[in-house]
Amino acid sequence: MNSSSPQQGPRDDNQLFVDQFRQSSPYIRMHRGKTFVISCSGEVVDSPAFRHIVHDIALLNTLGIRLILVHGARPQVEERLALRNITTRLHNNLRITDHQTIQAVTDAAGHLRCQIEAMLSLGLPDSPMQGASIRVASGNFVTAKPIGIRDGIDFLYTGCVRRIDTESIGRLLDDDCIILIPPIGYSPTGEVFNMAAVELATQTAIAVNADKLIFLDDMHDIVDDGGQLIAQLSTQEAEQLRSLSTLCDEQKNIIDAAIRASRHGIERVHMISSRVDGTLLRELFIRDGCGTLIYADYYDTLRAADINDVGGILNLIQPLEEQGVLVRRSREHLETEIEQFIVIERDGMVIGCAALYDYPDEAMAELACVVVHPDYRGGDRGEQLLNKVVECAKQRTISRLFVLTTQTAHWFIEQGFLPGDADDLPQQKQQLYNYQRNSKVFVRNL
Repeated sequence: MNSSSPQQGPRDDNQLFVDQFRQSSPYIRMHRGKTFVISCSGEVVDSPAFRHIVHDIALLNTLGIRLILVHGARPQVEERLALRNITTRLHNNLRITDHQTIQAVTDAAGHLRCQIEAMLSLGLPDSPMQGASIRVASGNFVTAKPIGIRDGIDFLYTGCVRRIDTESIGRLLDDDCIILIPPIGYSPTGEVFNMAAVELATQTAIAVNADKLIFLDDMHDIVDDGGQLIAQLSTQEAEQLRSLSTLCDEQKNIIDAAIRASRHGIERVHMISSRVDGTLLRELFIRDGCGTLIYADYYDTLRAADINDVGGILNLIQPLEEQGVLVRRSREHLETEIEQFIVIERDGMVIGCAALYDYPDEAMAELACVVVHPDYRGGDRGEQLLNKVVECAKQRTISRLFVLTTQTAHWFIEQGFLPGDADDLPQQKQQLYNYQRNSKVFVRNL
């Protein structure tokens, strides 16, 4: 036996860790040097899970991710108001902040700032942060102004963002600091304003041109009518969900913020629940994540194909058919199978397509004809097509997806497909397998 070859034995917990760590490595490389804004509600900060979340935030910092943490303080403010026998009102889920209330807000914000900074400073032996040396920076990064009178109601010391000091934030991020922003802002005249954390995080992400905006709350996941997690939504789909769904007010508020952020250039907005242990790590380093991703549309429409798309699909796939990359499909053949296709349309032009062929007896389906126009590659459109196909397959109770390819094996491996052979195919497909073409088989469990 070659001593340099790994010994094969029963899979144990250590091997499982090795496999999972290897699978996370593309995401580690992808996220390094990127700027993430994390919005953390006051309920999460108040929960027992927050200590573990802080450990995970520290780990993200160690992995080279530039982090801005915006925290809420609603339950902490309400606790202080109750102790002082002060009653305040909410209008449209926004607190009306009078002079007494703003004192409770600043008290809560100051306490939470110290608490979070202390937790990020831990470095005890035998703890997840052993040996950590994390710098946390907080300050008057947010210039605020009063939101004024709405619906005839004066919100007094409730404010909104006037300006974010992106220059100072950028310098501190370059120095590997974690930026901590409490839900308060300051005016040039020295006034302090109570800020809504969700809106503050959104405006901060837009101002610094963040790569991701992550909303971390203690709410339940966003699910479909069947109770299944909705893993991703385009901004258009998010708008439809917002108008049709019976979501709670806070979920609607976050979805509205996610849509605004997407329309201002934030490509990826994540909604995750603190009720899932390791929620940040799961969402960022596991392929399927654990929350709901809202992504920008960029004027593209991802939809089921219809008969009017046949010409556009033919124009898209013909060059690849001529190169031998795809099996030839006649117009007549395509017309009979058009219901199996999905397309990406941009300004009336089909710029991407994919097909899904079911083999229900074996709970399998074939992913075929995945094509993106050469002028529009590099924008995650292939991944969008794949994600839509996976979503459709799951709705049809398909448990395994397979693909045959001659030239794009690496892309499918990157998307979670594993190498297989002709014996892994459904019986009907095995009988049609073209051994002369010698396509490689890849399979992905759903």
